[in-house]
Amino acid sequence: MRPIMSERELAGWEVAEPSAPLIDGVTMGGFRDRVAGGADMQVVARPEVTVVIQFGESGLAVGNPFGQNSFGGVVAGLSPGPRRVGTQRFECLEVRLSPIAAYRLLGGVPGDLRDTVADIGDVWGPAATLLRERLAETATWAGRFAVTTRFLTDRASTRSADPEVTACWYRIVASNGDVRVRDLAEFTGWSRKRVWSRFTTQVGVTPKRAAMVVRFRSAFDLLVTGHSPADVAVACGYSDQSHLHRDVSAFAGITPGALAST
Repeated sequence: MRPIMSERELAGWEVAEPSAPLIDGVTMGGFRDRVAGGADMQVVARPEVTVVIQFGESGLAVGNPFGQNSFGGVVAGLSPGPRRVGTQRFECLEVRLSPIAAYRLLGGVPGDLRDTVADIGDVWGPAATLLRERLAETATWAGRFAVTTRFLTDRASTRSADPEVTACWYRIVASNGDVRVRDLAEFTGWSRKRVWSRFTTQVGVTPKRAAMVVRFRSAFDLLVTGHSPADVAVACGYSDQSHLHRDVSAFAGITPGALAST
């Protein structure tokens, strides 16, 4: 019998994750700052909808160029824009959903999350507070993953993304963002206008933006492991380093060189 989760400690952090996805298209992770040193993180674009549920006593301070707000948890779309998230004591469960899963499990999200980060209370209403309380009362990560899984499945909609939209999304991911709307139209048999409209409604960003985010994330992962911007630009299909610089700055709020040196 496979273990349902793994736990490890990393430089003062307690990290846990299920050994296999509990819901199709959804991954989860648990994080606890064991030394109460606080956390200050930059939000970057991901090809997923990210939900961070803070169940400890400290709230999440979410900042942007226009100010800062305190949330009990946040939901970020594929392209949230530059944000910083900090807290005095990080105790959270993170849920990452493919946009196809998010369309079924999160109601109006991801379409309503274009270029923003929302309070989980704005997405789930009073149920978000009850979920945070349940997570705080649950003693183990395995139990918290089970609580969150039940919460998501109980709230799941009977609707699902169009098969054509789902196919377009997986084609974008498989091509690492190297696909055009006209290719997707030919692939689905839809007009370009219909592909653009239905995809944007159900995924939350345009097909072009989705492709940019997928390619950016590949570049981001290479940069943070120390690869040079020049090599990353070539590997990820950017026209040149300036093109890479524009995307990384827009999606991560930092330059490729700064990422590669972290």
